[in-house]
Amino acid sequence: MNIERKPQSNQGVQVISRAAEILRILKLDNSGLSLGQIAERVHLPRSTVQRIVNALLAERLVMASSAEGGLRLGSEIQSLAAAGRINMAELVRPVLTELSKATQETVDLAVFRDDHMVFVDQVIGSHRLRTVSAVGEVFPMTTTANGKAVLALMDDDQLVTVAAPELKAAGEDARPLSAFLKEIEDVRETGIAWDFMEHTDGISAAGFAFSDPMGLIYAVSVPVPSHRFDAMKDKLAELLLQTREEIKRLI
Repeated sequence: MNIERKPQSNQGVQVISRAAEILRILKLDNSGLSLGQIAERVHLPRSTVQRIVNALLAERLVMASSAEGGLRLGSEIQSLAAAGRINMAELVRPVLTELSKATQETVDLAVFRDDHMVFVDQVIGSHRLRTVSAVGEVFPMTTTANGKAVLALMDDDQLVTVAAPELKAAGEDARPLSAFLKEIEDVRETGIAWDFMEHTDGISAAGFAFSDPMGLIYAVSVPVPSHRFDAMKDKLAELLLQTREEIKRLI
């Protein structure tokens, strides 16, 4: 009996695989495709595509895009995507808590928005003298460890688009773009970005960045009063790289 059921099982898996391929094709062309166009792109007979599409229409995973019969992704796809969206702050908080315990310092989580960083979570350190920022606070890109870490994940064109106006706004104190790009190359090589009292006098920081499955870019940073930063920066870099690997495994 197992031998008789196996082809049916394989056939079911094949149908799911073909349906997924059709959905991917529609994702790449949001203007809508005809049955013939879909069949051509997935290399399947039109009759096979018709049967699969009918099932997808019934489940609202596909919808008609025009009166002419074009097809596009349906409303249920958006619902599924929303349900699967990761609450990054909730997901990585245990890891950030461990990093804070290991360093006794405050650990921040920020996300890139438009042309700045926004703090979305924080684990406060145990030292009496410690750094604290408010969740929701906005920070610049070119003078912070989290901002530099995020810029290092961008391609050069996007990097310059975001960083150049901010550097220029610094006026006479502005760093040359070429020097800043050299620093970003170092961040790409080591995985760690630094802020040696650039953003706030008396506070230094180190951090790294990562992307989530939806394409959002986050950064984890550890701000430290500068009088104790030099003595711990090598160990801090090591702990940050370990934390980065733990987060990669989570997402």
